[in-house]
Amino acid sequence: MSVSLGHFLAVGAILFALSVVGIFLNRKNLIVLLMAIELMLLAVNMNFVAFSHYLGDMHGQVFVFFILTVAAAESAIGLAILVLLFRNKNSISVEELNTLKG
Repeated sequence: MSVSLGHFLAVGAILFALSVVGIFLNRKNLIVLLMAIELMLLAVNMNFVAFSHYLGDMHGQVFVFFILTVAAAESAIGLAILVLLFRNKNSISVEELNTLKG
């Protein structure tokens, strides 16, 4: 039995759905929210790679490298902001972080 395009798309859809559920169910912890966003980006990347392999071109795989670069920068900046907020507020709860309101 070989793994087809539908199998990869199903796994990508399941990962994407899990990340959406993670975002909507847990709005209190910023670390879990960042992890859910990263999982969402990885699900999209899996679909890009699957379509790229299925169509026989490299455009999707090259696009994945750009997405991974942006995701890594987003993670680094997000974690740096979390460390600064934890140092100032002693908490990373979303409900207690109202100082960013304009």
